[in-house]
Amino acid sequence: MEMRDIMSKIAILTDSSCDIPQELAEKYGIDIMSFHILLDDVDYIERESCTNEEFYEKMRTAKGIPSTAAITPIQFCEKYCQYVDEGYTDVIHVPINRSGSSTYNNAVMAQGMLREERPEHHLRIHLLDPHTYSMPFGWYVCEMARKLQNGAEISHVIQEFETQMDKMEIILGPYSLKQMKKSGRISAAAAVMGELMGIRPIITLIDGKTKVEAKVRGDDKVVPAMVELAKKRSEGVEDFDYMIGHTNIPQKDDLIKACRKAFGKDPLITFPLGGVVSANTGPDTIALVYVGHAR
Repeated sequence: MEMRDIMSKIAILTDSSCDIPQELAEKYGIDIMSFHILLDDVDYIERESCTNEEFYEKMRTAKGIPSTAAITPIQFCEKYCQYVDEGYTDVIHVPINRSGSSTYNNAVMAQGMLREERPEHHLRIHLLDPHTYSMPFGWYVCEMARKLQNGAEISHVIQEFETQMDKMEIILGPYSLKQMKKSGRISAAAAVMGELMGIRPIITLIDGKTKVEAKVRGDDKVVPAMVELAKKRSEGVEDFDYMIGHTNIPQKDDLIKACRKAFGKDPLITFPLGGVVSANTGPDTIALVYVGHAR
């Protein structure tokens, strides 16, 4: 055994915004804390109360739109205390994008609370901001865990993760604009125009910020516009890879087919958007995630 294996016991902690499939979380021993999502006065616990597909249907038939509650400092402190009591030396903690939630700052507060709860603790907490949502960081959290299992140094995997996050970009193709209007992702005027005239925005989500890059008329124009934008933004990128997210709508198959043709390779993974992410994108959305140029 290497000295690191003898001396270190490392936990990896994230939250349900990562959209890591349960089988991968179990394979790599990744702890996932769940968000609460409130919809029509019902409190849902992501990954526990219902499946992603069931949640999409609840959003489609709901009177209101969902809202999410940040994971609290107390919840994080309790988890950190558990790691201390179980003899962990390090935890790599990757919460939801810092600019999109108070969750990251709550984790910072929890570190102070931990010093009060366990004054003699020696747990090293490596708190990382992924600058994004869903599998764009979830996939690389799994990569960190895999490399640690294979003996990589903790400083090395953290550096690789942060470098990768500076390259990740998302293009969203929403076919329903109700949630995006209510969440402020697009203007109310743009949403009304979209519903009346079939205008669909093509939206980038980079470093936690959304931007309407183009508008197309008709559902059949969405996928080609997304693929062309990804090709343009990633031109010249070495080691290009991509992923496809969706809310279980037929257009996901069109996107998969178009990407295979355009990029000459299969996606790293095709994954359903979880409750926290789809609460903002809406229940009828496809997403193209890809490696862009370093920022």
